[in-house]
Amino acid sequence: VLSDEEKRKQYDAYGEEGLKDGHQSSHGDIFSHFFGDFGFMFGGNPRQQDRNIPRGSDIIVDLEVTLEEVYSGNFVEVVRNKPVARQAPGKRKCNCRQEMRTTQLGPGRFQMTQEVVCDECPNVKLVNEERTLEVEIEPGVRDGMEYPFIGEGEPHVDGEPGDLRFRIKVLKHPVFERRGDDLYTNVTISLVEALTGFEMDIAHLDGHKVHVARDKITKPGAKLWKKGEGLPNFDNNNIKGSLIITFDVEFPKEQLTNDQREGGCLKAPSRQRGCTDLSPE
Repeated sequence: VLSDEEKRKQYDAYGEEGLKDGHQSSHGDIFSHFFGDFGFMFGGNPRQQDRNIPRGSDIIVDLEVTLEEVYSGNFVEVVRNKPVARQAPGKRKCNCRQEMRTTQLGPGRFQMTQEVVCDECPNVKLVNEERTLEVEIEPGVRDGMEYPFIGEGEPHVDGEPGDLRFRIKVLKHPVFERRGDDLYTNVTISLVEALTGFEMDIAHLDGHKVHVARDKITKPGAKLWKKGEGLPNFDNNNIKGSLIITFDVEFPKEQLTNDQREGGCLKAPSRQRGCTDLSPE
């Protein structure tokens, strides 16, 4: 080596490794010689860098749930037609990437070029397969929350599949309105009930009855809070919100007659003739 001028220069610059297997020097080799594996910081060989594994696209699907399911919880089965990679005859180019090639043109002169480099992998084809996924609707789940299924998204033949995320969309309820963990509803009572009091049961989301009783005057728009009758808190199901009931008063559709006024319909409607239209029934 010492008798060959070119080899001696190469040995002095790059050491014994520079002489093996027809090794061609490069900027990456220079920095690697002095700084070890930190050559990538200065444009070293990309093969020494961490490669990002390609990944398929994520899929977001709106999952409609009822307010009853939010209250009690449920398990929902979803059928998913998913493309799955299966082996096929032949070979294909894979893991294609851009790599920098450095060529020495002479002492102290280098040329850097970018090339597309691919590996050779077994050929694959995408085949649709039907899968059943079970989504647990937890009590108190909030609108817009997502349930992820790792690896159930779009496939990537050269990498990992994406994820599938079910986004909760709570449907509008005909009786109750959700606001956080509280439930709101409107109840219509008659004019007599508004003046004399009333007693009633309201059917809740899971079927149990909420008893409501008043023995005083109820003004239109009055609200009644029933603590613990709202939705369960998502983070702690032992805590529940409130049920807020707003009362609407239904007034008689026609003007009262003189007999109805003089007969005291509003004082004791059930005992007077002609007071049927004012009674709670």
